[in-house]
Amino acid sequence: MALNPRMNHWHGRTVWLVGASTGIGRATASALHTQGAQVVVSARSAPALDAFVAAHPGARALPLDVTVARAVKAATQTLAGQGALDCVVYCAGHYHAMDATHIDLPDMLRHNQINYVGALNLLDAVVPPLLAQAVNPSTGQRGHLSLMASVAGYRGLPQSLAYGPTKAALINLSETLYLDLAPHSIGVSVINPGFVDTPLTRQNDFKMPALISPEQAAQEILKGWAKGEFEIHFPKRFTRWMKTLHMLPYPAYFAATRRLKAR
Repeated sequence: MALNPRMNHWHGRTVWLVGASTGIGRATASALHTQGAQVVVSARSAPALDAFVAAHPGARALPLDVTVARAVKAATQTLAGQGALDCVVYCAGHYHAMDATHIDLPDMLRHNQINYVGALNLLDAVVPPLLAQAVNPSTGQRGHLSLMASVAGYRGLPQSLAYGPTKAALINLSETLYLDLAPHSIGVSVINPGFVDTPLTRQNDFKMPALISPEQAAQEILKGWAKGEFEIHFPKRFTRWMKTLHMLPYPAYFAATRRLKAR
């Protein structure tokens, strides 16, 4: 069932991807550029953004640290002053494996600042101009917001003490945003990937099941937008299994996850 207007045609649409210097964000920006979108990419690394623009003529780079609220607001004002924002995607992320026997509080707080507070900074800046935009007659909406969460946010997982709670927060946040903004003709979607081969996941010292490339992930995201999905999750052969775990009562869930941890 489509919960959002279907986004099939990207030619001429402005899409701002925040956290697009590597991984899924960069691959999605590249896929959108191929579809004719006017792509704006943001991240802290100006050289990485410049390299993207050099490889994708017509794309624009807007260096940005998502943890600095005033910088996010200034960037938003710059873009909103240049025209309507059709889609805004929050892809910024930080990940280090951590368990409760080796708590690293500064790194836990860094996870929170980048993965969750950065998204709040963006929402605070971008929602008012989206609400002020006129409804696009060709799409039936003012714009679309998409947040990059993870299946790690479904339930508590081994080695996910710092990362998982931030992604759970994004899932909950996306659900609330949908309820609040859909009546105002603003689409909202949450993206829950499984394992994708990125600089972040390459830190893992275990075999990652159903591992896919960033380019494959980007195509799944575009398919999800084209179907009007609220939750875009992939690869299905892994995420459906995670959804089954999500529904288990606690005794069965803890037993299953302990077996996973022991492997």
